Amino acid sequence: MSLNKVFLIGNVGQDPKITTFRDGGKVANFTLATTERGFTTKDGRKIEDSTEWHNVVVKNALVSVVEKFVQKGTALFVEGKIATRTYQDNSGQTHYVTEIIVMNLQLLGSKPNPNGGVYRPMNDYPEN
Repeated sequence: MSLNKVFLIGNVGQDPKITTFRDGGKVANFTLATTERGFTTKDGRKIEDSTEWHNVVVKNALVSVVEKFVQKGTALFVEGKIATRTYQDNSGQTHYVTEIIVMNLQLLGSKPNPNGGVYRPMNDYPEN
């Protein structure tokens, strides 16, 4: 048995980049920052904030939500899975990129959302 599931709450680090393919499909890419707040230990030692940056990939019907509502600074709840891909640059060096593939997202904050904040189109899930 295995499970590949991730839940993140954070802020979008840049305006999403939307790519449209010849067949009409779309994908959105952006970064999401999650921050663990610093604290002071009992002995007075200060632990600084720690921010982790995540590469986020949104596909299919959720891209339209990202296009309309997501921009730099938007607070999001993201549910997805971790995927690592590789590519070679022009010099032949192999690079590894770890991404969060979004299955569900929820807008957080004060902007109104016509569907109550949760976007989870069932037709985006593969049949089991």
